[in-house]
Amino acid sequence: MNSIPLAKPHGPGRPKDMEKRAAILDAAKALFIRNAFAGTSMDAIAAEAGVSKLTVYSHFGDKDNLFREVIRARIQDLLPEETYQFDSSTDIGEILNRIALTHARLDCDPETVGTFRAILSDCRQGNPRYGKLMWEEGPMRSRALLERLLQQAVDAGMLEIANVPRAATQFISLIKGDSMMRHMFGCVDCQQAYAREIEENARASVTMFLRAYAPAH
Repeated sequence: MNSIPLAKPHGPGRPKDMEKRAAILDAAKALFIRNAFAGTSMDAIAAEAGVSKLTVYSHFGDKDNLFREVIRARIQDLLPEETYQFDSSTDIGEILNRIALTHARLDCDPETVGTFRAILSDCRQGNPRYGKLMWEEGPMRSRALLERLLQQAVDAGMLEIANVPRAATQFISLIKGDSMMRHMFGCVDCQQAYAREIEENARASVTMFLRAYAPAH
C-alpha cells in the first residue's frame, strides 16, 4: 500500500502567508467545535483569525475544503503517520502497543470528543457529507495506515493474517471498545480513572490480537 501523502499547502509560501493560513486553521477548528459546521460561517472564521474573508477563500477555496484541511491537520498532529512506522527489528507487540495507546489517549482528548459531537450535530441536521469528510480523513486514513503496517508484519513473518483489512478493523474495534461513546455521552466520572482504564484496555487488546494472529510455531 502506498504511503498516504501529507496535505499540500495552498497558495503562496511566504512566512506571513503561512502564519495567516495557520491562524485560519486554528480559528476554523475552534469555531467548528463550538458551533458545528453548519453554524460556522466563513465571515466568522475570517473575523476569528483576524484576516479578510478573501484571504480565507484564497487559501482554502471553500468551506468544505477548509473543514477537510482542519480535520487533516488535526489528525496529523494527534496521529502522525510515523505512529504506524514498521521496523522489523522491533517486537510487533511493542509497535502495536504504541498504536493502541496513541488511539486510547486520542479518545480521551476533550477536543476530539468535541469534534465528534459537532459532526454528529451536523449529521442530525441533514448534513451527512461533513461526517463523510471526517470519516475519510480520520478513521479511513488510520485504517489504511494500519493495514499497511500489518501487511508489512505479515511479510516479515511476525504475524499470520489471512485477511489484513478485516484484522485492521478488528484491532481498532478492540482498542477503542466503548470508550469514545461513553465520553461523548458524558458518562465519565473521573478523568484520571477513565484514562487509566482505556490504556489498560488498549494493552489487553494488543495481547488478545497477538494471540489470534501470532505465527504458529
